[in-house]
Amino acid sequence: MKNSISNISRLLLIITSALLVISIFVPIWRIELDAPQYPEGLVMLIYSYKLGGQVEIINGLNHYIGMATLHADNFIEFTVLPYIISFYALLILITALLGKKWLLNTTFIAFFLFGVLAMVDFWRWEYNYGHNLDPNAAIIVPGMAYQPPLIGFKQLLNFGAFSIPDLGGWMFIAGGLLLLAAVVLEGKFLQKRKKGNTTNAAVLFILLNFSFILLPSCNNSEPAPIKIHQDNCEFCKMTIADGRFGAELITKKGRAYKFDDLHCMLRYQEENAGTEVSSFFINDYNADNVLIDATSAYYVTHESVKSPMGGNTAAFKTNEAAQKYAKPTNAAVLSWQELIQK
Repeated sequence: MKNSISNISRLLLIITSALLVISIFVPIWRIELDAPQYPEGLVMLIYSYKLGGQVEIINGLNHYIGMATLHADNFIEFTVLPYIISFYALLILITALLGKKWLLNTTFIAFFLFGVLAMVDFWRWEYNYGHNLDPNAAIIVPGMAYQPPLIGFKQLLNFGAFSIPDLGGWMFIAGGLLLLAAVVLEGKFLQKRKKGNTTNAAVLFILLNFSFILLPSCNNSEPAPIKIHQDNCEFCKMTIADGRFGAELITKKGRAYKFDDLHCMLRYQEENAGTEVSSFFINDYNADNVLIDATSAYYVTHESVKSPMGGNTAAFKTNEAAQKYAKPTNAAVLSWQELIQK
């Protein structure tokens, strides 16, 4: 029928409904805290109906800086959210059963608005939590606020805070993308061009693959610019002063650690073996404080290379540049793997 959705779209809606139901019972969001005194980190899990993880330890620490303690009973969201999610799961299932295009479009708009409002409410909660501090707290840093990041990483005094969707949150995102896929499949601009079920299947394949590519991309693996004469080396604590030798590693949580030379970065990784690294970067010796991918760079190690902490290693973006630099001293040009295995 002209105003009915396809069986493929119905299937997408049924899967979305199931994902929303499951999301009620698993963590939707997680906030991780790491600091030198907590090498294994602390985790707070946010469910649709409760808080989980190491909330009591976090409350104890936050008491010293005047932040309010966290209790599920203080949040109306934990009372109503399971019902709201259940409502949308049921609405999406009804949309699949009735199969009306106008209902599909209305459901998608309503679900999208709910997602936006939920994130605004979460940001508002984080803002109040990090700014409304007890003026009589034991530790007061003038002008300091402790609002956790909405998503991604943020340094809060000696704690690094990392905020990201958990299993339930990823289910929400996947459900939203599947719902969007159904809307696109039923759009008039596709209806004019499609040639039978082959086009439907092809479009669905593209959308689903785009969804799986999009989700991992939320983790930031791009290097943060090194500020010469301002940033300190994470390992030796010296100010980074030479743009030819700076280095940086990015953890899988998106946190950037900066170093004044390759030697410090490798020593830091060795002493923090539990840190999961996403990528390594090194300054190109021939450029002015330009970070390049350390794993694909070429290296020259020689006593004539005067790096800040005695690493005596220069990195180059191309093999030709490294060979040219190494030729006068007959030094060997090494790859990343050869270098770290020395």
